[in-house]
This record gives sequence, structure tokens and C-alpha cells, in this order.
Amino acid sequence: MPDPINPKRLILNLLRAADGAPLSSREAATACALFGIRESAARVALVRLSSAGLIEAEGRGSYRLGSQAEPLAEDVSHWQAAEARVCDWDGGWLMVCTGGLGRSDRPALNARNRSLALGGFQELEPTIYLRPDNLVGHAATARERLHKLGLDDSAPVFSVQDLDLRREHQARRLWNGAALNASYQTSRKKLEQWMKRSSKIDLDVAARESFLLGNDAIRQLIFDPMLPEPLVDVSKRREFAEVVKAFDQLGHSIWQRLLARVPSTGSRPSADQSTTH
Repeated sequence: MPDPINPKRLILNLLRAADGAPLSSREAATACALFGIRESAARVALVRLSSAGLIEAEGRGSYRLGSQAEPLAEDVSHWQAAEARVCDWDGGWLMVCTGGLGRSDRPALNARNRSLALGGFQELEPTIYLRPDNLVGHAATARERLHKLGLDDSAPVFSVQDLDLRREHQARRLWNGAALNASYQTSRKKLEQWMKRSSKIDLDVAARESFLLGNDAIRQLIFDPMLPEPLVDVSKRREFAEVVKAFDQLGHSIWQRLLARVPSTGSRPSADQSTTH
């Protein structure tokens, strides 16, 4: 079995997948039990998440996402429509400069790095990050999203059209397109093979495995840089994304059946929603 699942991360995943519906403490304990997490640890996780503002009480014994988690959760929830964010590439770049930003505030630095990773940016040179300008809305939309995800408001985000030849060559080598293409195919086949045999798997095992596989697959999509041709094979990425959507629907049905056995009311989320913490 993989490394132990963090109960706080698992609970956040369930709530992100619940589309605003609450999760009862009993449902959280049931989900945690599938991964060998004791009920006492699940309840401690709920308390700590609540203290951090990541979840909030919704009636007696149930919770929903808190204000501290909502901006990231909202962005992550749009993974299924990620392809709608991209457009044709004319060879230009989006650039972010972080040279004038502080580095002593660890939470701010973590949020900055996470926002750049979610945006598909790579470091071209120290404090200079860029990605292909193939996003709908270009710099204005990218700027709004990055700031919402935690990039410092003072960080400049802008378009660049005329990199010198050395930096142009360097920029195009920041991503390993061959590795990305291979990962799309490998992950797609793994999900397809599991779906073919899922009906023969015990419900508890299917719920656990669908969470682990779905979590990895959706996380792969969430952090995918959404590169254009010719940097990657876009058709392979789209094929992978379609399979992940089908897998997620299957995961929803499996977890709905599992949580329907829990003697309490509340949400019936899928566990196939990835985290970015």
C-alpha cells in the first residue's frame, strides 16, 4: 500500500468534491477508516482543520469548506474544463517577475510557488518565470487567476513577444514534452484497465483504490502546464482528460454507494478530487 494517507488531506478532498454540500463527521470517519486511519485521528483532523479556518461547522456534526480553503477549492474544481482555458499559440510568452518580492514570509512564499505551479510557469532565470501565452484572456486573465491563487498582488504579470534566440531556445526546453506525452498515455491506460475490472472489486476496496488512482490522475491534470503544440501532443492530453472524467464519474458512484451505508445524513461526494496542499 502507498504511503499513509493524511486524514486532513483526505477530508479536504472529500469536501472539495462535494460541491458545497456538507460532510458529516461520521462520513469522514468512514472514509478515513478505509485507509487505516482511526476514528479518533479523523476527529482530531476535523478539529485542526476547523481551527485553521479550512473547514466550518454546518449544523451539528457536519462540516463544509471554510473561507481559507474556498479560493483554491474553487479553482481546483474547474479541472474538468481545463481545456477551455487554452487557445492557439502564436509563439508569445506570459512572464512573471518575482525579484522585488519578499522571501522571509514562508506561507506567502509557499502560496506564490503554488500559484506559479498551478499556472504552468517555469523558472527561466532567477526570479523570472514564464509559460506559453496560449491561455484564453492572455495576461489579464492569467494575472487575475495567479493573484487569486496566492501570487503577491505586486508581482508583475505580462506578455512577451520578442525573446532573444538564446532565451527562446531555453524557454522551449523548460518542459519535457516527451515525458508529458508518455505520462498521458500511461495514466490513461491505468485508469481504463481499472475501470474494466471495477465491477468485480469489493466495494470498500474499490472506494479506496478509486480514491488513490483518481487523486493521482486529477492532480496530474490540475498541475498540467496545458502546453500547446508543438511542445506536447495535445490530442494525447485530451484523451487522458476524457478518461479521467469518466473515472471520476465512476468514483462518484462508488463513494455514493459506500457512504449510503453510513447511518447519517450529509453529502455523498466522490473521493477522486485531488488536493494541492
